Amino acid sequence: MLNKTAELVARIKDLSAPKRAQLFSKLEQQGVNVARFPIVPASETGPQQLSYAQQRQWFLWQFDPQGSAYNISAALRLKGELDVEALQSSLSQVLARHEGLRAGFVQQDEQVRCIIRPIEALELAVEAAAGDSESAIKAFVQAQSSQPFDLQHDLLLRAAVLRLADDEHVLVLTLHHIITDGWSMQIMIDELLALYIAQVTGTSCELPAPVIQYADYAAWQRQWLEAGEGRRQLDYWRGKLGSEHVLLELPVDRPRLAPPDQRGATLPLALGRALSDGLKGLAQQQGVSPFMLLLASFQVLLHRYSGQSDIRVGVPTANRNRAETERVIGFFVNTQVMQATLDSQQPFADFVQTVKAAAHEAQTWQDLPFEQLVEALQPERNSLHTPLFQVMFNHQMEAGRFADGQPLGGLLCTPVDSENLSAPFDLTLNTFDGPDGLSAALTYATDIFDASTVERMARHWQALLQGMVDDPRQRIGQLPMLSAAEQHLALQTWNASAADYPP
Repeated sequence: MLNKTAELVARIKDLSAPKRAQLFSKLEQQGVNVARFPIVPASETGPQQLSYAQQRQWFLWQFDPQGSAYNISAALRLKGELDVEALQSSLSQVLARHEGLRAGFVQQDEQVRCIIRPIEALELAVEAAAGDSESAIKAFVQAQSSQPFDLQHDLLLRAAVLRLADDEHVLVLTLHHIITDGWSMQIMIDELLALYIAQVTGTSCELPAPVIQYADYAAWQRQWLEAGEGRRQLDYWRGKLGSEHVLLELPVDRPRLAPPDQRGATLPLALGRALSDGLKGLAQQQGVSPFMLLLASFQVLLHRYSGQSDIRVGVPTANRNRAETERVIGFFVNTQVMQATLDSQQPFADFVQTVKAAAHEAQTWQDLPFEQLVEALQPERNSLHTPLFQVMFNHQMEAGRFADGQPLGGLLCTPVDSENLSAPFDLTLNTFDGPDGLSAALTYATDIFDASTVERMARHWQALLQGMVDDPRQRIGQLPMLSAAEQHLALQTWNASAADYPP
């Protein structure tokens, strides 16, 4: 049976899109789930098609080739004796294992194609720190992460080491989003450090070879979607989102730049153990995940700030629901539009159940690339706003294998927190579920928001969270958002109208 399936998959690759659609339709009528067909390695060489996500990244890069908003960086602090040659060799091995890291992009007539560069040793730049260590680290990480890539000519992986002392270094890896995502960055760091440990300890490293390469996934994605699945999923999202695409009108501090400069800043938020435990307890009580509860809280905040009933939030999904993709480095993450209709008289506990149902439903229809959704719905496009949604919510589990400072081949490895200096969206709420509980960070566009405004927004969100925990049956419009000091200011200081009158 497996051999027959493999033969069928091999034949499907050579069919035209209309014939693939006919074949898939016939197979599904016979009860065959074509979505479960394996992704097989491509036999052809030479320029290859991009995935839909890569295609959109190419478009965005052409719009702003000197921008760095779509650079993704990871920084590691390495304490102990560092073998620079072993580290460089390990990086080169990771580069050789994953073709997607060696991708380059070329324009051929009206089509963009991906070419895989030959395997070469990766150059590892080493720089000595000057001045205060913490300031030097911050400046070094920012310089590396903000340097733009040329998608046509550059290797889209940059590695550099800052030497703080003979026994202390900082490694910064910077990639363009077109070849990676957050999941992929963890794969790369896992493999890099495993290979490094093997080299410095003289042991073998039995990393399994990737089952497929990213280009194989890109080809499979196009075949599957073009054969009818894309139309089926698009029909669902058309019905869900409709034809009206109203912009989220948050109060901003100044008019928008045209085009936006995409500069940003990040405000970290410590929720505290008591509030974190309260939120997790509330989620369990309501039968929802922390993701659903926090998404609902964010939508309530946006509703209260904008006064709008229909709130849309972009939510990234890992998009790795196939076994073959779990250990592949590439741009898999997809974006879904989570839409909610809020009524200020509705109890929050009822609203969070609506969010739960919407999240489960969206998971069923998660394979349609966001790029295709934008192209099909054709919202009014302008340079001031991102299409379909203007804010994003991203919930992450902090469970990195090498993120806890354990010794690795004579090194103590810990992640370096770096400030996000770019903001592709007006506002992004990142929440983190780690060993110490829940925490959060707000990334915002500095061309429209002042830091003081976002700090006030963060306080309002935290007050709202506490109100949810205290009484989840409160109506959405009555959930508290003001701190005690703000309530006193509004009710007493600004309302000091008492006067003495003669009898």
